[in-house]
Amino acid sequence: MPATSPAPNASHPSTLVLDGSPLAIADLVRVARATASAPVRVELSPDARERVARSRRVVDEAVRGGRAVYGLNTGFGSLSRVRIEHDRACELQRNIIRSHACGVGEPLPREVSRALMVTLAASLARGASGVRVETLERLIDFINHHIDPAIPSRGSVGASGDLAPLAHAALLLLGEGECWVEGRIEPVAWVARSRDIEPIELAEKEGLALLNGTHLMCATGALLCHDFRNLFDAALAAAAMAVDAAKATDAFLDARIHEVRRQPGQIEVATRLRGLLSGSEIVRSHADNDPRVQDPYSLRAMPQVLGAALDAFRFVEGAVERELGAVTDNPLVFANDAKGSGDIVSGGNFHGMPLAIALDLLAVACSHVAGISERRTFWVVSGFDQFVAHKPYLAKDPGVESGLMIAQYAAAACVNELAGNATPASVTNIPTSAGIEDYNSFGATSALKASRSVALARSVVAIELLTMAEALEAHRPLRSGAGVEQAHAAVRTVVPKLAKDRVLSPDIRAIEKLIGTGAFSRP
Repeated sequence: MPATSPAPNASHPSTLVLDGSPLAIADLVRVARATASAPVRVELSPDARERVARSRRVVDEAVRGGRAVYGLNTGFGSLSRVRIEHDRACELQRNIIRSHACGVGEPLPREVSRALMVTLAASLARGASGVRVETLERLIDFINHHIDPAIPSRGSVGASGDLAPLAHAALLLLGEGECWVEGRIEPVAWVARSRDIEPIELAEKEGLALLNGTHLMCATGALLCHDFRNLFDAALAAAAMAVDAAKATDAFLDARIHEVRRQPGQIEVATRLRGLLSGSEIVRSHADNDPRVQDPYSLRAMPQVLGAALDAFRFVEGAVERELGAVTDNPLVFANDAKGSGDIVSGGNFHGMPLAIALDLLAVACSHVAGISERRTFWVVSGFDQFVAHKPYLAKDPGVESGLMIAQYAAAACVNELAGNATPASVTNIPTSAGIEDYNSFGATSALKASRSVALARSVVAIELLTMAEALEAHRPLRSGAGVEQAHAAVRTVVPKLAKDRVLSPDIRAIEKLIGTGAFSRP
């Protein structure tokens, strides 16, 4: 059951309560993309606070008992056999954060850093990590003050959690590192002081609890699931527009064809395309005099291709939704009662493979959504189908003008890059930590590639929307189905009809932004 989001209260426009239940993707996106001027406040429920306190009492009892427990009084990774004395426990927790903060590359987008922080806080709030309540509340303070860690994008192998990225996030609690503030990156020390947030001294287990976990992979995956849904809705709108732009038959959408294939995504895509085209005058205008026997696969096999991408996405979304309710720390702390009785158990929940495979699959799905889109754009702009009677490249004066010729080139370039991104990161293993971490997921790499893939696919679909909106103009005064006309009107709110050659990059960017707003999504 997703985390509840109470109605806005008198003090804050909106609130997300961390109560231990799974985060909803929509709630995570809401907080991650909130701004200081339109905030979403994160709060810890009383029940979650008590669970965290009970879990911490188990850790305190273990420390007092003096036995060796990984993460409390031992080294980490291949150094786990090194026993650490109690008087150096705080130094150990501080050192693990500093030593692991060794990421490289450009910083992650700020929204990813915020999503990571919320995912981490929600996981700790489930009371199986052994942190103190005050440590979790300090983490939430940073979220609510919009002090977001500046996290280098490379460094995680996605197995013992997202160690390096999470270390850069955890530096906030020490008053160290860098953070996003007011659109720029600044040192945490003075930013935190200016908001009266003091550094804290970490206790046993806390440094490890902050670093272990799949929170970068999960946070990125949640944002991408939200964005892919908007992208896929736009791709369906573009596909339906393409049917009438190319004067294709709609016979391939006959429900009986798809029922006998039995693939759920295919059935849904065909149903939605029929709905978008319902009532089209353009389809009826050539139903009885079309000399073409069949349309190209990019039109005729849209339900099969896009349906497969939709089925793949649903697998990805399910994996992310489950992870948004998970605890991926190690070791895990299970409290038996409120007095400190319980167990501390080592395992491998921090391993990123469940998300790595899913994020690799998302990149594959993007490659097909974009690939078939580019083929439809090519078919329409090429102008070699005389029955359709479009001018080459949809130019008003072909030869003197090039119309949308190079827009298709841009789509082809994106599709080429998407093909490279679709090579899975999760299938290549490089051992770390002297071999004790001998099978890694590289899910953070999968997340980076999937992020790039969603952006590239969005550009390709934007180019198709630009193209098909223009192509439909040639069939006026005939109208398409109500759904297609609604999509056409949406494009025209940001891009005018092509009267002559003009710079097209701003048009494409405007449609990309339109896709991102969910303008083509179903009500």
